[in-house]
Amino acid sequence: MTRVAIIGGHGKIALKLARILTDRGDQVTSIIRNPEHVRDVAETGAEPVVADVETLDVAGIATAIADHDAVVWSAGAGGGNPTRTYAVDRDAAIRSIDAAAKVGVRRYVMVSYFGAGPDHGVPEDNSFYAYAEAKAAADSHLEASDLDWTILGPSRLTDEPGSGRISVGGSRTAGDEVSRDNVAAVAAEVLARPETVHKVIEFNDGDTPIPDAVAGA
Repeated sequence: MTRVAIIGGHGKIALKLARILTDRGDQVTSIIRNPEHVRDVAETGAEPVVADVETLDVAGIATAIADHDAVVWSAGAGGGNPTRTYAVDRDAAIRSIDAAAKVGVRRYVMVSYFGAGPDHGVPEDNSFYAYAEAKAAADSHLEASDLDWTILGPSRLTDEPGSGRISVGGSRTAGDEVSRDNVAAVAAEVLARPETVHKVIEFNDGDTPIPDAVAGA
């Protein structure tokens, strides 16, 4: 049994991931900001913990994730407000990475996006710029850490039923997309595969079964 802490536990991907993990026998703690979301999280089989990572310092986040084997970052400000985007997607994410190192939670999976990085190419006048900058900073901080990290880069997210099949790598095009079901399944798969440590896995919906695609990433 693996003990997994999911930060941003009420997000669509996080709820799906929690159910996959608990169904296979893992112990899941889902960290959420809003106490009104406790019931939704509990229905996945995860233990809800109300803690606002936007306001918690490193020590506070460390307390929330201590005694786990892995952390999954699936939180986000949701866009629209650059100040809050930087506060959550960059600053809180970086604090969570430092917190994991502080309490010895070595396995860390970051849900990012396809094309993230310092060379993201998003112009400053684009509404996506703050998010792109925030993720570039957080992902870079994670890659520079001593943690056993994996960064997931899904393309545009949809709510279509998961196919269980993806395509890894290549160049992203305007029409690329991936279901949130598949993203959750990929996150669960990499948590079970030590060979995905220190890999950035960018992917779309595709034709390769997720276990095979992840194994070959």
